[in-house]
Amino acid sequence: MWRNRKIWLAAASLVYLILTCYQLGLPGLHYDEAKEAGVNAVELLNGDPTTPFRSAALHLFGRQFPLMVQDYIGALNVYLALPLLWLTGVGVPNLRMVSVLAGLAVLPLAAYTVSVWQRACHTEHNASSLIPPPSSLRLTWGGVMVAWLLAASPSFVFWSRQGIFVTNLMQPLCFLALWQGTRWLATGERRKLLWTMLAAGLALYAKLLALWVISPWLLILALQWLLARRKGSAPRLDGLTLAGAAMAFILPLLPLILFNLQTSGTLQTLLGNAGQSYYGVDNLALWRNGGVRLAQLAQSLRGDQFWYLGGLFGNPAAVGLALTGVIAGMGAAWRRMVMPLALLLMAIGASCFTISDLFITHYALIQPLALAVAALGLGLAWQRWAGTRRWLALAIALLVSGWVVLDLRATLLYHQALARSGGLADHSDASYHLAYHLRYNGLGAPVALDWGMDAPVRYLSDNTVRPREIFGYESPVAPDGDFTLRLGSFLGNPDNVYLLHAPEQTVFAGRREAFLAAVAEQGRTAALEETFTQRDGTPLFELWRVAAQ
Repeated sequence: MWRNRKIWLAAASLVYLILTCYQLGLPGLHYDEAKEAGVNAVELLNGDPTTPFRSAALHLFGRQFPLMVQDYIGALNVYLALPLLWLTGVGVPNLRMVSVLAGLAVLPLAAYTVSVWQRACHTEHNASSLIPPPSSLRLTWGGVMVAWLLAASPSFVFWSRQGIFVTNLMQPLCFLALWQGTRWLATGERRKLLWTMLAAGLALYAKLLALWVISPWLLILALQWLLARRKGSAPRLDGLTLAGAAMAFILPLLPLILFNLQTSGTLQTLLGNAGQSYYGVDNLALWRNGGVRLAQLAQSLRGDQFWYLGGLFGNPAAVGLALTGVIAGMGAAWRRMVMPLALLLMAIGASCFTISDLFITHYALIQPLALAVAALGLGLAWQRWAGTRRWLALAIALLVSGWVVLDLRATLLYHQALARSGGLADHSDASYHLAYHLRYNGLGAPVALDWGMDAPVRYLSDNTVRPREIFGYESPVAPDGDFTLRLGSFLGNPDNVYLLHAPEQTVFAGRREAFLAAVAEQGRTAALEETFTQRDGTPLFELWRVAAQ
């Protein structure tokens, strides 16, 4: 039984589920989780009028079905959430099960991807081949290793718990494209190419960020096919196969295409932020951006970036262990490492360009790939030397075990900290208290003067409280010229309430000052009615009223 690799894969999956499902309602619901799945899903379930992003929708049966949730993020999470919320009701753990299950799918997909890469050098006659043998479907120990490394990793666990926040749907779709693409090169089966292209298209629709992996992977596939063609061993590519592959790729992108026909939103965002991003990143400063991204890769391997859970923990040996895996693989079978390592390096290079900011959350896409490359290296070393050098096999087993134990320790420490803090800042469970206060005090239409409150409040109140965001997205550093005009239309009604962050928690600057100045200019008085705090007592949300003097 202990030699059965599928049992080890199942055990890793069980560990992953325990770590991700424990206290799944914490931290608090982030704005992006609610905005990019929860709100539209609740609207559709309740039969309420939907609020599609940029008002772009598919009109069917008298309803509006959202096409995108951001200019570069598709509405897949909305539709995946529908059956879960219908079955279990509206709640935070209910919504997060979508991303937990997406993360669960990554484990076998990554395991079989690593296995198909590793199996290419299983026999002497094909040890120099970049293409695995046709019979390479069997799970290898390298595949088992990556499943365990993912299951214990604090980055993978906590990004999967809030996977809508980081669009972790990209992960299983990218690994499916990697696995099936490699299998297509080995077998020449048309359906494997179709699965590759369908997964690639779905990954891009889930979030355009998947380009970092999908673009270099399709390039690598094309180059490998050309090399195999020179040797007379390439899969057959006739017109029917090419047409089917193109259709499989384009079909999932039709909502994105329709969205841009209606709004041009994606094109405007890409072109408008190509040189300098929305948050001021210079996309031509590749050297600087590359340094930031390499540091983020190391941090995501350690897992010490989750300050908002209430502490900072990590595996300090993770980077060294990952490098050891790569070096061991290069020593064992360097040809087998070339393709996955090149893919990883190209993905890191592509990540130096951004239309938003150099957020470490982007590395939710690349961190599992890095673990897969490291596990491949360890699997190759095990495969080559386990039978002849028992001491080396024992060293590899101890290395992987120690890596998993150190990751598990960090993950469990995060859970302990989270139970105390409830989450911090935009991830605080104070948003639950804010939403319930508004709902059960009949405050169904508060005026939001800062980002981060509208979508969580709407979802948590089952869409009975609908804040009106008037702060303006044009600039995060100052209100636009029409802000005071928009605000003035609400100040005359004493029944209106206004939502702000506490000064230290403000996201879009200048709105508080403009609000207080406008109130004073009209000869009115602004009164702070309620403050909602984190569990440590730090003020987070404020509820204001305006009355005549």
